[in-house]
Amino acid sequence: MYENNFPNKRYKHTLAFLQKHIGTSESILDLGVENPFSEIMKASGYHVENTKGEDLDVDFEAVSRSDASVVTAFEIFEHMVAPYNVLKEIKANKLVASIPMRLWFSPAYRSKTDLWDRHYHEFEDWQFDWLLEKAGWTIKDSAKWTNPAKKIGIRPLLRYFTNRYYIVYAER
Repeated sequence: MYENNFPNKRYKHTLAFLQKHIGTSESILDLGVENPFSEIMKASGYHVENTKGEDLDVDFEAVSRSDASVVTAFEIFEHMVAPYNVLKEIKANKLVASIPMRLWFSPAYRSKTDLWDRHYHEFEDWQFDWLLEKAGWTIKDSAKWTNPAKKIGIRPLLRYFTNRYYIVYAER
């Protein structure tokens, strides 16, 4: 997945935000299969369990049976058709979630080879806030950051100034 493009900046910001709000004594259910960032969380002292690749648009069993006190969802909701449903099913009272923001100068991401690696939604911050609030979450903190590309061109230049990632800490 990240053979030549490991997202170091995103991981650095995400880990710092997680550490700001969640202690290592809390158990975490990380939505999505085990991935490089779930390994980073474990190496940082967190107890993390991942979902197993089930379609979270229709199968909420892993979420509803989990007794984790925190749910994390890093770059997962944009892949879902109906993220509201799984957000309503979460039993934990804390959520840390991030999304790539919709960029007006770039189309939604779509892998031509991996059906799971496509963005159905690319949210603006207010849309993601509204989704969370509608699902019963209260946003306590948020942050944004850019993702410059080391390329030449108009779009790479715009990426230096346009926020690409949005992360929130929310509670019920």
